[in-house]
Amino acid sequence: MKNNVFDTRQLLAFATLARLGSFTRAAQELYLTQGAVSHAIKALEEQAGCRLFERAGRRVALTQSGEQFLRHVEKIMAEMKTARRGLDELSRWGHGRLRLGASTTACQYILPTVLREFKQSFPKCVISIDPGDHARQMEQLLGASIDLALMLEPEGNKELNFVPLFEDEMRFLVAPGHPWAREGRVVREGFAEETLIVYSHTSYTFRLVQDYFRTEDLPLTNILELGSMEAIKELVKIGLGVGMLAPWVARPEIESGALVSLPLGRRKLKRRWGVASLRGRRLSLGEETFVGLCQSVSSEIGGRAVAVA
Repeated sequence: MKNNVFDTRQLLAFATLARLGSFTRAAQELYLTQGAVSHAIKALEEQAGCRLFERAGRRVALTQSGEQFLRHVEKIMAEMKTARRGLDELSRWGHGRLRLGASTTACQYILPTVLREFKQSFPKCVISIDPGDHARQMEQLLGASIDLALMLEPEGNKELNFVPLFEDEMRFLVAPGHPWAREGRVVREGFAEETLIVYSHTSYTFRLVQDYFRTEDLPLTNILELGSMEAIKELVKIGLGVGMLAPWVARPEIESGALVSLPLGRRKLKRRWGVASLRGRRLSLGEETFVGLCQSVSSEIGGRAVAVA
């Protein structure tokens, strides 16, 4: 079966010979022998199925077919130069792209510090961030539409690589005037009457909360769900319910006394945060730098998580 794909080296020889009109000069420019250039043109003409040059002594001129073919070859060579420039740009320090997936919590409390430092090392890197819940991040990673995801550790997924960053603990947050705050503990006898303010029911965290209370045999009868950590904190402050958040998200409010953090019970509900990527995929320099910065920033968050718990 005839191969219809042209060799790029033959195309380069053709374009050079067409421009210079001399095998000798074309060979000199390409650092080849005249015989090598002649062989490339002969092979190209055989593949094209027509004569591309008319020979007149030492000079050569394009045939009508050659003139038409040259227009296409010039476009191909221009595209190849553009592609090479693009690859050269990507290989230079500070260039490239970084496609991130992150939960809304990560977007608000972790990413700003990480990306501020990242841009100092990679000022021309094009960064895109797709906020989404746990399931969406998993889907995007497996579909290769994002490179890295700042997320909670997925359960039993062998297709992803997960670099742990820090561990936090889900706790109750109440207003200072709440009976639990005055008691200094959670009074389980009145738990069923409390309104539990939690993050969106579509989130992975909500599923962890459900599983926890199911195991503890505690009813979740009154639930108010919100898609904003800040909104949860504000509603708890005015006494509309009991919030469930990781304390590091509410550190200023806890330290100022605007909110009180209490453990769920003797058994803790812990989560592990990290950076996930597709297993077997080699990370670029920019991606490795991003993971390293996440580890650096998260070590401080992890310390805060323990301190305010």
